[in-house]
Amino acid sequence: MKKVTIYSRTGCHLCEIAVDKVKSVKNEFNFDLEIKLIDDSQQLEKEYGEQVPVILIDNKIHDYWRVDFDRFITAIKS
Repeated sequence: MKKVTIYSRTGCHLCEIAVDKVKSVKNEFNFDLEIKLIDDSQQLEKEYGEQVPVILIDNKIHDYWRVDFDRFITAIKS
């Protein structure tokens, strides 16, 4: 089973859109989803702060700022 991680921050509109898009297909494609807020982590803020939302599939960066939905679906199915 694939694992999707989304690095997000509180109050981030793009993050909310990305999370909603990914959640909309979670049941259909059966993957684990973890949403991590970077707000309280200096390390995560330094690593991802300018790029959130950052979407990882199986711990590899897939997208940042926006979800390319077609590319996400293709990656999650493979």
